[in-house]
Amino acid sequence: MRVEISQKFITLNDGMKIPTIGFGTWRVSDADAPKILDEAFGAGYRLIDTASMYGNEVGIGKAIKESSLSREEIFLTTKVWNSEHGYDATLRAMDKSLSNLKMSYVDLYLIHWPGVNSEKYIPTWKALIRLRKEGIARSIGVSNFTIDHVERLINETGVVPAINQLELHPYFQQKELRAFHDKHKIVTEAWSPLARGNLFDDEVIVALTKKHNKTPAQIVLRWHYENGIIAIPKSGNPTRMLENLDIFDFHFDKEDLAQMDTLDNVNGRTGANPLTADF
Repeated sequence: MRVEISQKFITLNDGMKIPTIGFGTWRVSDADAPKILDEAFGAGYRLIDTASMYGNEVGIGKAIKESSLSREEIFLTTKVWNSEHGYDATLRAMDKSLSNLKMSYVDLYLIHWPGVNSEKYIPTWKALIRLRKEGIARSIGVSNFTIDHVERLINETGVVPAINQLELHPYFQQKELRAFHDKHKIVTEAWSPLARGNLFDDEVIVALTKKHNKTPAQIVLRWHYENGIIAIPKSGNPTRMLENLDIFDFHFDKEDLAQMDTLDNVNGRTGANPLTADF
């Protein structure tokens, strides 16, 4: 018998609602996607995050089609890759993603990276605006964008992204960027929200696991939730899938949050830097 955990939602600046905990699919193959997503849906995940670069959109689409859930119950994100930047190229990229997914729309379409020394993300953003107007992408946003990148989008198009998805976890809290997001009503979404497990043995995390009788992953994901950050952890283990969702029956007090604040490290990044990543 499956145990499904109820989700909680955040309302985006365009009125769309998105689950607070999602399921990441980086390195999930087309072949494995149906089985893994069947477990994820059974656990209670409704936000599925993929990208054209992941090479698994066909499998993701198949998994959704074969699930017992209706399409409207699932919030699906995909992303346009760097080699697909530009107005016309982005429209073609969306056509390809929809063909792979066998769907008529996605819930959220993101620019995956801004690109180094590239200004193509501006016409790419204009293509996303068109896709939103046409209902092909119900919400649009960016990923791995800095304050300067987002400000330029807003200044040149007048359209504020609904989401900025970026590396974020207690070891790399991105407070300045999050404050900017709050000012512009942009939701922050975290990839690598568990810092690849690097902080599970940290004495602050360990102390909080004992205080709240929770696992390290649950402590970290609760920190994201308390800060209004969407997290998209990934796991192929059904037990851990459930564990990662089971964070809504406890809360942090001011002392807990203060302790978590001490973990922030300007050098805590585990992935690529948007200012230097030249994919």
